[in-house]
Amino acid sequence: MESVEEKVSSRKLEFEGSCSSANRPPRHRERHGKSPRRRREAKKSHRKANGQEQTGSDPRAEQHEASETPVVVEETNESSPKRLERYRRAHFLHGPYPTTHFGPKACVLPNPTSVMHIQDPASQRLTWNKPPLNVLVIRKVRDEGLLEPFKELCRFLVEEKKLMVYVEKKVVEDGALVADEMFSSVRKQLCTFREGFDDISDCIDLIICLGGDGTLLYASSLFQGSVPPVMAFHLGSLGFLTPFKFESYKTEVDKVFEGNAAIVLRSRLKVKVVKGLFQRTKQLSKPEENGTGPQNHISPETAKITLQLQVLNEVVVDRGPSSYLSNVDLYLDGRLITSVQGDGVIVSTPTGSTAYAAAAGASMIHPNVPAIMVTPICPHSLSFRPIVVPAGVELMITLSPDARNTAWVSFDGRKRQEIQHGDSIKITTSCYPVPSLCCHDLVYDWFDSLAQCLHWNVRKKQTRLTDASDTSDTEN
Repeated sequence: MESVEEKVSSRKLEFEGSCSSANRPPRHRERHGKSPRRRREAKKSHRKANGQEQTGSDPRAEQHEASETPVVVEETNESSPKRLERYRRAHFLHGPYPTTHFGPKACVLPNPTSVMHIQDPASQRLTWNKPPLNVLVIRKVRDEGLLEPFKELCRFLVEEKKLMVYVEKKVVEDGALVADEMFSSVRKQLCTFREGFDDISDCIDLIICLGGDGTLLYASSLFQGSVPPVMAFHLGSLGFLTPFKFESYKTEVDKVFEGNAAIVLRSRLKVKVVKGLFQRTKQLSKPEENGTGPQNHISPETAKITLQLQVLNEVVVDRGPSSYLSNVDLYLDGRLITSVQGDGVIVSTPTGSTAYAAAAGASMIHPNVPAIMVTPICPHSLSFRPIVVPAGVELMITLSPDARNTAWVSFDGRKRQEIQHGDSIKITTSCYPVPSLCCHDLVYDWFDSLAQCLHWNVRKKQTRLTDASDTSDTEN
C-alpha cells in the first residue's frame, strides 16, 4: 500500500508539471473576451485535458471561487447597440443601480435599509394582482357644485361596477343628499367611516378624489402606512395634483381597472415631534463660582414622541403670533448645519415644491426626483438660498438656545402646535409614497399642470421682423 508521503509527493509533482509555463495558457486570453463563468469552464476543461480532473470536487473551493466572482451580465451574441442601450437606460438613467460595478474591483455596497430604489420613470405602470373591490370616494366638503358628480360616480360604481364604495359619514349625512329620493337606494349601500375613529387602511383598493388638491392631501392623511392608488378628478380651484377631467370619468375609471396605467410615486415625509422637558436654572443675584450663566437642561428620560405623521406637501416652522424673529437650528444627520433667522423654514417634498415653497422662492422639482427641499421664509440673510438634500437623510429642527420666542409647526396646513425649548422635529423620507395615477404620463401631466395652473413661462411672444433692414446689425 502506498504511504501518505508518497501520495503527497506524487500529487505535488503532478501540480508542478501542470503549472509549468509550457502548459499554462496565456493570461490575456483568460481575461479578455470571456465572462467569469466562461473562464471557470475554460480552467476546468484545461485541467481535464491535462488529467487533473478528479472524481470528487471540494465544495469549499467551489464556494470560495464563486464568492470571489462579481455578478455581471453574461455576454451573448446579441450584444447589439440596442441591447447595450437598454441596459444603460435601465441602470444609469436616474442614478447608480444597486448592483453597479466600477472597474474590476469596486462596487456599491448593498444597503438593506435603503429608502427607495431609483428606476426608470417609464417603467412605473399600475397593475392589479386581483380585481379591485373596495373603492374610497373622497368629496370636497362645503361645495354644492360637487353634489351631482358625486351621485353620478357612486351610482356608476355601485350599480354598474358592483363595487363596495366607502365615503365619509358627514358626506352621506348631507341634507341635500338625504333629501334626494332617487339616490336613496344607492345611499343605503354606501359604507361610512369617521376620520380618527375608523381604520380603513386595510380594506381600500382604490381612492377616487373629487375636488381640488386638498382632497388628495386629505386622502394621504387617512393612510399613515401603505397608500392605495389615487385617482384625482379636477373639480376644484387649482387642480395641480388632479389631472383627470370628470366629463369622461367612466372611460377613465375603466382604463384604471384594466391596469397598465401610468403612475407617479409622490414621496412623503415621515415626521416625529419629540417633546422634551425643559428647565431653565434660576440665577441668583451673584454669579456662580465657575462664572457660567443660565444653562438649558433636557432630560432624555422625559423626552417622548407625541406626534408621528406622514406628510405629502411640507412641514412649516414659523414664528407664530410673535413679533420677534424665528430662530431655529437645522441639523442634518445629527450635525448642525445652520441657524434659520427669519419668519421660518419650509421642509417640503418634490410634490410640495410647487406649493408654499414655490411662493417662498424655491425651485420646482418633479415628484419622481427623490429629494427633500429646505426653503427659508423671509430670511435675514441675502445668501440663504433654498437647498435640496438627498431623500435618505434625517433633518432635525430645534429651537435655538438663545431664541427670544417659541416657534409653531404645521403639517400640510393641519395639526398646528407650538414648539418650545427642548422640543425637536425629526424629518426624513417615508417609505410609503402616494401612488398617484397619471392621465397621460408622469412627464406630460406635470408640465401641463405647470402651464395650466401656475402659468409657468407664459408671456406674449415676440413678433418676427418683416424687414431685415430694421435690425441693428444692418444699420451698423
